[in-house]
Amino acid sequence: MARALLILWDFIFSFIWVWSSALIKIFVYKILGLGSQPKGEIIKGSLYILSMFFFAWLGKITRGGSYNPLSIFYSAFSGKFSNFLFTFGGRIPAQVMGSIIGVKLITETFPEVGHGPHLNVDIHRGALTEGLLAFAIVFVSLGLAKKDPNSFFIKTWITSVSKLSLQILGSDLTGGLMNPASAMGWAYARGDHITKEHLYVYWLAPLEATVVSVWTFNLLFKPQKHQKQKQGKVEKGTKAD
Repeated sequence: MARALLILWDFIFSFIWVWSSALIKIFVYKILGLGSQPKGEIIKGSLYILSMFFFAWLGKITRGGSYNPLSIFYSAFSGKFSNFLFTFGGRIPAQVMGSIIGVKLITETFPEVGHGPHLNVDIHRGALTEGLLAFAIVFVSLGLAKKDPNSFFIKTWITSVSKLSLQILGSDLTGGLMNPASAMGWAYARGDHITKEHLYVYWLAPLEATVVSVWTFNLLFKPQKHQKQKQGKVEKGTKAD
């Protein structure tokens, strides 16, 4: 029951996430009429960070609900195989479906919202961009979880600012999504969701980068449990001598 509920939350979160991103743009560009002015970009960035706090709070009260496959993939990759299967067989498909349905309703309700982020460079540069962005944000998330897992505000603030900064860096190249489910939603609406470019840039590259980021983090910062076990063995050996 708990797992089925988590899948439902993932679907709902993904649906709301694509809507929130689109509504922020409509509010800044259409209602306020600020376009790409510096003031408009500041307001858009501030609303983005607020939405990140809102989703982080939702994730906390739902005990793990998520809208991004990368955030659950790295935890599944580090956990048990059954959890890995549950993530790939249930949670990620739910996130994809939530994004697809959300984008479809957005484009039907607000046609002026456009066709969403898309690839503006060649496939190799696009894959490198999304891969590096995914590597960076996963590494930051792992570091925050290790350093102070109970500090909700600080953790969410650093994560939000990091995501916003990385998104700005990649916006002109790939859209800086760092979210395969959201990318699939927009690609499905355009009809290019099964192209080599989409699958390679927005799925394969960030998922591989997530694996490399987890591996690199564990290599540089070994889990405290292993360190304590190693230290205990050294102390026992010293006492024996």
